[in-house]
Amino acid sequence: MKRSQIDMINGRLLPDIIRFAIPVMLTGFIQMCFNAADMAVVGRFCGSIAVAAVGSTSSLSHLIINLFLGLSMGSGVTVARATGAGDEQEVSDTVHTAVLLSVIFGAFLTVVGIVVSPTMLAWMDTPGKALELASVYLRVYFAGAIPMLVYNFGAAILRAVGDSKRPMIYGILGGGVNVVLNLLFVVVFNWGVAGVAIATSLSNLMIAVLVIRELMHRTDACCLIPSKLKIHKTPLKSIIRIGLPSGLQNALFAISNVTIQSSINSFGEEVLAGSSAAANLEAVIWFAQNGFHQATVNFCGQNMGARNYRRLRKVAHVSLACNTVASAVLAVLFNLFGRQLLGIYIPDSPAAIEYGMVRVALLCSTYVLDGYMAIMSNGLRGIGKSTSAMFVTLGGVCGFRLIWIFTVFKLPQYHTLTGLFIAYPISWILTFVVGYVWFMIATGKLIKQNSLEVQKA
Repeated sequence: MKRSQIDMINGRLLPDIIRFAIPVMLTGFIQMCFNAADMAVVGRFCGSIAVAAVGSTSSLSHLIINLFLGLSMGSGVTVARATGAGDEQEVSDTVHTAVLLSVIFGAFLTVVGIVVSPTMLAWMDTPGKALELASVYLRVYFAGAIPMLVYNFGAAILRAVGDSKRPMIYGILGGGVNVVLNLLFVVVFNWGVAGVAIATSLSNLMIAVLVIRELMHRTDACCLIPSKLKIHKTPLKSIIRIGLPSGLQNALFAISNVTIQSSINSFGEEVLAGSSAAANLEAVIWFAQNGFHQATVNFCGQNMGARNYRRLRKVAHVSLACNTVASAVLAVLFNLFGRQLLGIYIPDSPAAIEYGMVRVALLCSTYVLDGYMAIMSNGLRGIGKSTSAMFVTLGGVCGFRLIWIFTVFKLPQYHTLTGLFIAYPISWILTFVVGYVWFMIATGKLIKQNSLEVQKA
């Protein structure tokens, strides 16, 4: 085992989960700093309308790419379980299958994204001034879909075998290049939002090359040999069985966010700019939580493969505790310094900042619940219950939010930003409770089954 890898099966859980999560968290934090710099460049040199245009694309881009990112998680879980079981051939077959799939899916995503983006943005009632800029941004962004997916599939493989440091290093390098290119393309060349998208695509290309290079230079079962790229039937089935429900969940999850984004758009450009800026602060909390999301799915995957079932519940509970601390610290900071932070994104609109603070006060304060929900969903995926995780999330998040938007939010007294945003924490609570109960029942069955097998032996 390489020094950069973590023993997920035998090590001490709390320090090992933290050790795994910190590089993932730092990757997110640093990428967010780079993204904040990108948004600041756009806001100062292109204006708040450009900020609104870029911000309005997030829900739609997530809707389109999340299906395929779910499949990257399926690749990671398959590698983790094979690693835990000591099946090196399955690990190798999965790596070669996953990398080839990332290229195929990326090509498909490029075509779909370029074709449907303008129509979808119009359906979302994106304000007229922002619509044209948002369409340009998304088309250029999706032109770089292949390297984006190659990096995500490759990073999932590395994390599955306990290496979360190298994806962090590559993410930092990519983010730094992205900032430099943004300054060049936006400030010097005056390419506007198109320059932001080009910079993102080029930085994704660089980190995709780095992750492929790392896989090719490994000396274990994860070693990538280009001549052996092939779709292997067994890992393909596992990737689809685990990843497709996750991808569908994420895509349908994004549909509810697109519906909410459309409702935000209906309040006008200042509200849209404030909400888009505040969403970047929420993303910082999400990235902090994501370290524990990733730890949960990979630790559960390896221990599932090793039939170490009693450890599964411990993994989930340690991750929940860590999520609580990280989320609470960031929520306090953002409520105290929210206006100053939002001012970095939108220096030309005090009204937009106040609208952004409405979102910060309600959602950043309750974002810990989103982490609880995601940890339990990833715990279910790690033990092979990806379809269960999908149905839990579809009901608790997508179903509830859509019902809320088309019923409660339509009432005059609730047709406000607060009336809209309150749907988030309620849906997080519902989904977490159901997911937690489901996970405890599923792991209880595994523990009982294992005990019976031991007794018979």
